[in-house]
Amino acid sequence: MVKITAFFYQEGSPLLNQIIHYFQTNSGQYWHYVGQHIGISILTLAISLIIALPLGYLGSRIKPVASFCTAFAQVLRIIPSLALLFLLIPFIGTGIVPALIALVVLALPPLLINTILGFNEVSPTYKEVGLALGMDRKQLRQKIEIPLALPYILNGIKLALVEIIASATLATYIGAGGLGTLIFTGLGLYDMSYVVIGAVSVAILSLLAMLGFDYLIRKVQKNDQSKYSI
Repeated sequence: MVKITAFFYQEGSPLLNQIIHYFQTNSGQYWHYVGQHIGISILTLAISLIIALPLGYLGSRIKPVASFCTAFAQVLRIIPSLALLFLLIPFIGTGIVPALIALVVLALPPLLINTILGFNEVSPTYKEVGLALGMDRKQLRQKIEIPLALPYILNGIKLALVEIIASATLATYIGAGGLGTLIFTGLGLYDMSYVVIGAVSVAILSLLAMLGFDYLIRKVQKNDQSKYSI
C-alpha cells in the first residue's frame, strides 16, 4: 500500500493533479505529439502494405515465394527495432526515415504471413463455381479471392498496426517525435506524470486500433457468410 501511495504522489503533489495541470497548460503540445504518433504509424502501415500485399499474394500462388516470405518474416521477427534504429543512424542519420524503416521491418511479418494464409484458405470450390459462371482470372481475384481472404488480411493489418503504435515510441530516440517524447522526457526528469500520460495514450491508441479492426473483421466475415454460403 505504501508503494502504491508513493507512486501516485511525488514531492507531496498528487500525480493526478500533475496530469490535469499538464493538460491545462500543454494541451496543444500533447495533441501535437499525438498527431506525430498517428502520422508515423499510418505512414508506416501504408508503406508496409505496399510491400506485403503483392508479396503475400504471389506467395499464395508460388511456393518458392511463400517459402521466402515465411523465412524473411521469421528473420525480421528476431531483429530488435531499437537495435535496427541505432544501426541505421550511421548510414541515414536521425529523424523520421530510419524510424520508418525500423517500423516497417516490424510490421512486415504479420502482414506477409496473414496475406499468404488468407489467399491459401480460399476454398477451391468457390473458384470452381466462379469459373463455371464464366469468370476470368481477374474477376476471380476481385470477386472471390480478395473478399474471402480479406478477414485474414485485416487481422494481419490489426496485428501490424498495434505493433507499430506500441513501438513508435522508440522513434523519439532518433528525433522522429511522437508520444515517446513524453515517456522519455518523464524518465529523464523523474516525472511520472509525463510517463503515465505518454504510456496511457499509446495504450489507448493501440486498444482503439485493435477494437476497430476486430469490429471490421466481424462485419466482413458476416458479409462473406451471407454472400458465399453454399
